[in-house]
Amino acid sequence: MSILQTNTVSPALLSAMNPTPASPTGSAAATQNQFMNLLVTQLQNQDPLNPMDNAQVTTQMAQLSTVSGIQQLNTSLQSLMANFQATQSLQSASMIGHNVLVNGSSINYNGSAAQFGASLASAADNVTVTVLNASGQQVDSYNLGAQPAGVLPLQWDGTTTGGAKAANGTYSFQVAATKAGQVVTAQPLAYGPVTSVANTPQGAQLEVAGIGAVSLANVAQIF
Repeated sequence: MSILQTNTVSPALLSAMNPTPASPTGSAAATQNQFMNLLVTQLQNQDPLNPMDNAQVTTQMAQLSTVSGIQQLNTSLQSLMANFQATQSLQSASMIGHNVLVNGSSINYNGSAAQFGASLASAADNVTVTVLNASGQQVDSYNLGAQPAGVLPLQWDGTTTGGAKAANGTYSFQVAATKAGQVVTAQPLAYGPVTSVANTPQGAQLEVAGIGAVSLANVAQIF
């Protein structure tokens, strides 16, 4: 018995190995169909004296199943994220008109006591607040003594170190905290009213007057 060998490649095999490029909107089902067509063509054109091992076929099918499962999981997660963001935006709308403390170190002084705050990582036995003008020069500084951990509401009445009234405008502040001589992390918190809510790809964001767009994750306290 003789075996005739030829260099001619089956058109079906060429078609399967070089499929028409899928469009950007191609589905997972289309990918699966291409894989199955390739696998069937590969089986039809295998060497009868050296057929594919069953384990190889099983492995390829398992890989296809894994990829398909991951694609379906990604689709489900994207849908859940979209629904979560929409719900988050609706819930955030109730914050419009409320004042919030958010990450920031600005003070908007308009003649009356300016509100702001700090978040202490742990309790401190000494907390000092320093108010600076737009040039970074110290305007006022005062000591609050010992304070517990957590959000610490603060205010500044506009009085400078020399006893004079500061001009209206935007200032900044720094908070230094220590315990037994060791530095305690103090996150400065700016204060302002929520004027609107936006639904962005990063989630719901609050527009806070005098501060700008703020992520919900950066809101420390609501009033």
